[in-house]
Amino acid sequence: MKSNPLLQKGIIHFVGIGGIGISALAQWYLTNGYKISGSDAASSEHINKLKKLGMKISIGHKAQNIPKNADFIIYSVAVKKDNCELIWANKCKIPGKSYAQALGDLTRRYKKTLAVSGAHGKSTTTGLLSLVLIKAKFDPTVIIGTKLKEFKNTNFKKGDSDYFLIEADEYNSSFLHYSPFAAIITNIDREHLDYYKNLNNIKNAFLKFISSIKIGGILVANKDNQNLYSLNSKIKKIVKKRKLKIIWYSLSNKNLRKKLGKILKIPGNHNISNAMAVYHLAKNLGISEKMIFSALRAYNGSWRRMEYRGYLNLKPKTQNLKPIVYDDYAHHPTEIKATLSAFRQRYPKSKIICVFQPHQEKRLKALFKEFTESFSDADNLILLDAYKVAGRESPTFGKYNSENLAKAVQKTKNSPAVLYLKNSKNLKKTIQNIILKPKTQNLKPIVIMMGAGDIYTLTNSLLK
Repeated sequence: MKSNPLLQKGIIHFVGIGGIGISALAQWYLTNGYKISGSDAASSEHINKLKKLGMKISIGHKAQNIPKNADFIIYSVAVKKDNCELIWANKCKIPGKSYAQALGDLTRRYKKTLAVSGAHGKSTTTGLLSLVLIKAKFDPTVIIGTKLKEFKNTNFKKGDSDYFLIEADEYNSSFLHYSPFAAIITNIDREHLDYYKNLNNIKNAFLKFISSIKIGGILVANKDNQNLYSLNSKIKKIVKKRKLKIIWYSLSNKNLRKKLGKILKIPGNHNISNAMAVYHLAKNLGISEKMIFSALRAYNGSWRRMEYRGYLNLKPKTQNLKPIVYDDYAHHPTEIKATLSAFRQRYPKSKIICVFQPHQEKRLKALFKEFTESFSDADNLILLDAYKVAGRESPTFGKYNSENLAKAVQKTKNSPAVLYLKNSKNLKKTIQNIILKPKTQNLKPIVIMMGAGDIYTLTNSLLK
């Protein structure tokens, strides 16, 4: 066995290779001369793309999936310790690391690792920053938690420079494995409470993340986020100790806010805020304002972030109505409110129909009241059953389900018309019935498919 297989051009086996982050990491190793195999519980669009790149991937977990001459194992956070492949690898003394640990190793191999963190807006901010760096000819390597058209609809770009741009997820303290030269923190929120338990633990994790920035590095942080700015006195001590340069950005900068609002194609104040973070980091990397604005102007959005998908195929077809269908990843109350507000801003006179699939009943339970107050910018809300995440969900949380969420939303002020739909096979018919109501036919319908689970697979059925 090689003493340090990740520094050799060996064979690496990925367990849970279909995840949005780990699949990008697999591509990094593949493009750097390693042989890659992998496995996952189910097939997916990501896995099909990896197969086309030449990776051997097995569906279903079994010990035989691991090549006999494998040098190393990298596993997803979703993979449990009792996974048969991990047990077999341990028995065979094949060394391994989690996705976060392996990505952390890469952050130390690049001189200029840039990490984008925060409860919300990471993918959009990383996407915006990647385009700015590319435009400025920094030629970064990029690992992102979504797919970009500029990357040929993938979540990875191989560069040939010292710059390594990553999306730094806080779940399971993953981002504490990283060692960035510069970091953006978009916000702190009550998210991933199944792991952190409370907001105080989340705040402490972000303070540790700031402490992981290399001495003499850069921190760009959102002053508008109270949870983050409340840590200012503690952040100052870390900044002083590590000799960091800190830039607080805010929407109160009316001049910059106005400029960004004019050039961005993606709507919403939350996206202007994301672009502000990118602007300030890019300026501190020596990129001109003209070049930054040129790159931001060209950004067309990313996969499942207010993504335009097409028109709802009404049957029978109605000439007057061409309902536009969008797909969005929002799954936290803060994200839902920001996204629906942005859509309302873009379509002030339209009938907005939001189809929402909660992501984890644990999250629904922890933030139930906040969820009930998140949909006021929609005219109609259709709630599907919650998506249960493998390895992170117990069987049920009783009253904290979509049916009871529908009842609770109805009781809130400015509530949309809401219904719970148990059978998603009836979704298209249900939406069509809402659209074809006499009072609705004079309004331009907008359908938003929303959630972090598998709701996006239903979107295709609406377009057929």
